[in-house]
Amino acid sequence: MSQAGRAVAPALVARGITKRFPGVVANDSVNFDVARGEVHTLLGENGAGKSTLASVLCGLYRPEEGQLLRNGAEIRLNSPRDGLSQGIAMVHQHFRLVDRFTVAENVVLGHKSLSFVLDNAAIEERVASITQEFGLPLDPRAVVGELSAGERQRVEIVKALYQGAELLLLDEPTALLAPPEVEKLFITVRAMTHAGKSVVFVSHKLGEVVDISDRITVMRAGKVTGSVRRGDADVRRLAELMVGREINIVPRRAKSPTSDVLLSISQVHLEREGAEILTDINLEGRAGEIVGVSGVAGNGQRDLAEVVAGLRMPQRGNVTVCGVPTSRAGALGARRAGLAYVPEDRLGTGLAPSLSMVDNLVLTRKRGFIVDRKSALRESEGFIRQLEIKTPGPLTPTRKLSGGNAQKVLLARELFAVSGARVLIVCSPTRGLDVGAVEAVHALLDEARDAGKAILMISEDLDEVMTLADRVMVLYRGRITLEQAGIDADLDRIGRAMAGLAS
Repeated sequence: MSQAGRAVAPALVARGITKRFPGVVANDSVNFDVARGEVHTLLGENGAGKSTLASVLCGLYRPEEGQLLRNGAEIRLNSPRDGLSQGIAMVHQHFRLVDRFTVAENVVLGHKSLSFVLDNAAIEERVASITQEFGLPLDPRAVVGELSAGERQRVEIVKALYQGAELLLLDEPTALLAPPEVEKLFITVRAMTHAGKSVVFVSHKLGEVVDISDRITVMRAGKVTGSVRRGDADVRRLAELMVGREINIVPRRAKSPTSDVLLSISQVHLEREGAEILTDINLEGRAGEIVGVSGVAGNGQRDLAEVVAGLRMPQRGNVTVCGVPTSRAGALGARRAGLAYVPEDRLGTGLAPSLSMVDNLVLTRKRGFIVDRKSALRESEGFIRQLEIKTPGPLTPTRKLSGGNAQKVLLARELFAVSGARVLIVCSPTRGLDVGAVEAVHALLDEARDAGKAILMISEDLDEVMTLADRVMVLYRGRITLEQAGIDADLDRIGRAMAGLAS
């Protein structure tokens, strides 16, 4: 059972771990330990060094300095296989599974005792035993490509347990999960610690780590900034440790919504290769409000955004932007009607990676043959200060920026640099951003709402939707299955709708 509050010999200790990459010290003399039967969370913003430390602990990376001790004895890990030999395994954020294989086949894939001829019955029996012991409902014969994100994650955990893991490192384990799946994951984590296993939970989500952790260690810029135990964890204090200043993330609602409909989506139906992607979508966006569309990845959110932005033409139905029909006008027609668009794919769709921040800012605006680069340069420098964009300068190619900073460049362009836009489509606006940047982006969206823009925000982050949206909608398998006023939104009901359960 959980060892919180009791002195227990650490199962794994990291002392003075330093890991460098070209131009970056990812871990700077980090000390960390995890006890047997404990959930110890590594909390920090993106780029804080927590995933790098987890990779050192499992043998994926070798540190330049420091040492690891397993049950009191020093160990040297040169590969993840060395980590497994010590009972240490990592479940990565992006699953490493073969879609065409069954659950059981994926579990034994790469196992050191794998023979040329598989005893499928014995393997499936062992897998079923593990799933029952730790509350991981899975059919060993199910094809992985047909499983949900939560079920795929269970396969990764079962694989680690099958290989004898006693210490599991879970890297951003809730990133792709709906709330009901998060609850199931937490039940599994507690079952593992009750059985005496140790869990290192890597996350940047404040609310969930308070719920699941026995201890929380916070990292910032490669260093440990503090550590707290269960019962002493305060969300506000943890946020300050993460970013180094006071954070104020509070629910924001429309101050003066109007009845003016700037965005209208009527009976939109989209098919791809004979499969229904969107079915009978009806939605209105009014001036001065944010409509939040939530759902688990792959339920049509991205397709809806692309239809509204003019990148994809529906088989039937209509989209109107500021009174102008745009469903068959293409992306340029939608922009001319008054639409700005922040896509989910930042570098692939939203930005030109080889161009500088300055050039990306003027990329979509109306202009003549000659571009006023001095004015654009001053504008870029202002955005760098306002959004705290970490870059050598406005002439740096965007491909050299981190994901979060590239995202800020895109937001700056669509929120401010696109003149005449009254409708904003924004997808996952704070994905990849730290807590401080999230606060800044939320404030920017709130200002755009107050300025009379109609905002359609599509996000898989339910907390974000609950914080900003005046109306909340849930998209499940291409259909809107739930709509609620933001101020009255019920987290449990929305979470169930996201998982396709009856509300």
